[in-house]
Amino acid sequence: PDAPQNLQLSQKEGEEGTIFCSWAPPTYPHGLIREYIVEYSKSGYKDWTSSESSLNYTEIKNLEVDMSYTVRVAAVTSRGVGKWSDPKLITTVRGRALVPPSIHIEDKSDSSISLALKSNLDIKVDTYAVDISWVFDTHVEEKRSYRNPGGNSKLKVNNLTAGTFYEIAAWVKTSIGDSPMSFTRVQTLGEKPSPPNLRAKAMNQTAVNCSWTGPKNVIYGVFFATSFLELYKHPKNVTTTSNRIIVTVDSDEQYLFLVRVVSPYQGPPSEYVAVRMIPDNRLPPRHLHAFKIGETAASFKWQPPYDYPNQDLTYAVLVKDSIRKTESHYKVTTRNNTVEYSVTKLEPGGKYTVIVRLANMSKEASITISTVPLAAPEALKIITERDHILLFWKSLRLKDRNFNESRGYEIHMFDSVANTSTCVGNTTDNFFKISNLKVGHNYTFVVQARCVYNGQICGEPAVLLYDELGAGAVPSMSKSVKSTDVAVIVVPVLFLLLIAMGVGFIVLYMRHRRLQNSFTTFANSHYNSRLGSAIFSSGEDLGDDDEDSPMITGFSDDVPMVIA
Repeated sequence: PDAPQNLQLSQKEGEEGTIFCSWAPPTYPHGLIREYIVEYSKSGYKDWTSSESSLNYTEIKNLEVDMSYTVRVAAVTSRGVGKWSDPKLITTVRGRALVPPSIHIEDKSDSSISLALKSNLDIKVDTYAVDISWVFDTHVEEKRSYRNPGGNSKLKVNNLTAGTFYEIAAWVKTSIGDSPMSFTRVQTLGEKPSPPNLRAKAMNQTAVNCSWTGPKNVIYGVFFATSFLELYKHPKNVTTTSNRIIVTVDSDEQYLFLVRVVSPYQGPPSEYVAVRMIPDNRLPPRHLHAFKIGETAASFKWQPPYDYPNQDLTYAVLVKDSIRKTESHYKVTTRNNTVEYSVTKLEPGGKYTVIVRLANMSKEASITISTVPLAAPEALKIITERDHILLFWKSLRLKDRNFNESRGYEIHMFDSVANTSTCVGNTTDNFFKISNLKVGHNYTFVVQARCVYNGQICGEPAVLLYDELGAGAVPSMSKSVKSTDVAVIVVPVLFLLLIAMGVGFIVLYMRHRRLQNSFTTFANSHYNSRLGSAIFSSGEDLGDDDEDSPMITGFSDDVPMVIA
């Protein structure tokens, strides 16, 4: 925000060491004012003491008596602290307070105001200070400042505009500080003139033809700049008594112009006019930017220095590798007003400067980019063994075809207890063994594609925390880290079940064959082929002499024997 206006300081009557401060809000706060910051310091000291106020006034208490203080104030919005106001000086005096001077308008005309100031102080006045402000444009406040010696309390302000309201602020400077301000508002006589109607057109790369309407026999001032801030704060200007002038400017720019009467009065300004200079062949391409950046390619857009309808243009494109210190040259011929071009065969994670210019031209447009680095390895896991751990991850080649397995990976370890980070090694495999971990320490492991070109190009890191080594554990007997991968548990169990089923089938088959052989042997031993019958003993008549008496008869050689 802009600086607060009209800061006033006064010593509060009846309270020694207390200063009453008041001010007006900024003319253009550029947002909602949340609070004000008031700072004060002893004269001659660089240390400032600050306080906050939600209103546009405050009191500063517990100050030293007979001491000079400098006070300033700034507004605070969501954008931050704004500009500081002009500092004011005041001296705390025991039992005495300064009062503002009175303003008396003695005379006024269509171009001047005469005024007299009167101080009601019983101490010597060193300086009378007067600020006169007015507004022609609702966005801009103009101001003049006058300083008269203490012996001269009268002031005549000339070169004013007829029919215009002026705000007059006056105060006095004394040996004990500045008094509060007094204000008055006055309007000059006559009718307010109309602002000029300006027309401006570029003639070539450096000349602008300006013409306007307005009264004769006055002096006009033509003001120009490349931005609104410069136009109203520090513009360039030329003067003329005519209603037309050719202004010389620098090429390759866009300018803002306005004109106003500067003598015998300061009249209202015209509306600003924007003029784009006619470009020449030395201009660079416009609006160069990258709209798509990948690992090994980048796409750019730009426009020609100015429109070339239905004309082929040839551009020279230079790609500089900032790391490998190499260059690549390309040419593009097109008649499009917006040019798109893609550069390939870049290094993932590299830094490049792309320069584009029209062929046979000296000025160029450039842009610096960084390509996307290699992705982080996926599925990073830890498996704990008796005296070491193993890091596992998926190969980057599965996800990124730009990765070469011969480049390998590098592994870093961070010990949060010792607050140290070390590179524990490189590998071209998808696993890495780490030993000698300390009990009670928490470790963070980082795996990434190995850095090349002195560590300037690296892959994105995969990070994993390992905190399983408790304070009461022994590294060789530390509890295992349970893998989150289900296959690590399921596959061995299924394999063991398959082996157990195979062994069971073999045992059953062997028992079946043994039983079959035993039964065949038994049946053959009890079959009498002469009688055509089989003898089966119940075991109760083992002592009988009649061995030829069968228990079951009726079998013959041509009938199958079935024993149920």
